[in-house]
Amino acid sequence: MNNQKQQKPTLTGQRFKTRKRDEKERFDPTQFQESIVQGLNQTGSDLEAVAKFLDASGAKLDYRRYAETLFDILVAGGMLAPGGTLSDDMTRTEFCLFTANEDLETMQAYAQVFNKLIRRYKYLEKGFEEEIKKLLLFLKGFDESERNKLAMLAGILLANGNISASILNSLYNENLVKEGVSAAFAVKLFKSWIYEKDINCVACSLRKVGMDNRLMELFPANKRSPEQFSKYFTDAGLKELADFARNQLSIGARKELQKELHEQMARGDPQREIITYTREEMKKAGLSEQAMISIIWSSLMSCVEWNKKEELVTEQAIKHLKQYSPLLKAFTSQGQSEISLLVKVQEYCYDNIHFMKAFQKIVVLLYKADVLSEEAILKWYSEGQQNKGKGMFLEQMKKFVEWLKNAEEESESEEDEAD
Repeated sequence: MNNQKQQKPTLTGQRFKTRKRDEKERFDPTQFQESIVQGLNQTGSDLEAVAKFLDASGAKLDYRRYAETLFDILVAGGMLAPGGTLSDDMTRTEFCLFTANEDLETMQAYAQVFNKLIRRYKYLEKGFEEEIKKLLLFLKGFDESERNKLAMLAGILLANGNISASILNSLYNENLVKEGVSAAFAVKLFKSWIYEKDINCVACSLRKVGMDNRLMELFPANKRSPEQFSKYFTDAGLKELADFARNQLSIGARKELQKELHEQMARGDPQREIITYTREEMKKAGLSEQAMISIIWSSLMSCVEWNKKEELVTEQAIKHLKQYSPLLKAFTSQGQSEISLLVKVQEYCYDNIHFMKAFQKIVVLLYKADVLSEEAILKWYSEGQQNKGKGMFLEQMKKFVEWLKNAEEESESEEDEAD
């Protein structure tokens, strides 16, 4: 009896000690780091074995609490101090992303390790994204090879949807941009991203986080021009990205220009000032006259609150367009610009039901104001696709076009007689 009583506390004590040791390993950051480093040293460069080790370790180690430590070790081999240097007093491993081979195949294999880990432990997803954001801010603390590996990995993870494109916000850090680190890193990242997917996938991801028109900000302010951006990325083999950025810049400039024109017209600014401003912005943005006349038309038609009655809206439109005919005339010096304007008028009248019967009167007004020539009107009438209600508008224009043709024939006849 006495012997049995003495054994109980011994057994209980043994269980208590085992539990204490397990808890130390689970909750002590030093012990956690040593456990991960030891496991990585044992698995070595066998990434499949690394993935299995990480999968099994999650059951006994507190990944949730020490997610940052875990990712630091997997990427850099040990805990990172602020700025990106390895902490001196911590255990390290030589088997990590930064010591791996600098090639796409190896980075794809590492991406699989992270993918498997996060799929197994979903709660790591947010922490992993925060880790990538932090690592991007630490780029100056890494050498060129380490940056390249991180860039390739990030591109692959973005392509696979493991992280959001919002991580790119870190690249807009002033110091990284100023020293050209952001632009160089972006080249490697976008190359691997586009290699895994395509430019359409990249564009879609950037739009989702509102970064589709911010690529130029990766360049220092004194080098931030469309020409330099385009040359830099084209020379690096990323012409698709350069073209996309240029297109987005153009779209952004058009939106801003249209908004400003709308405000100038709403204020009733003098047309001379509006024309001067528009010409300057058109040159700055590299816009064609055809593109410009479309923007002007949209601004003109959006700065008025139109009457809902069909018979009154036509009169209102004629009065408004007559007032701004000098502005329209200033940007229809080319035949193609006139056609562009005619198509915009056609589309607007078709899309806005109250303007359906106003088309012919608007065109006649623009003809009389020397905005549209008879050549442009006749060309529009005889050519082009039958879209946006053109069939109906052709019927509206029939009598006026016949008059134009007769007037042209009479003019030619008079010229022949004079000869």
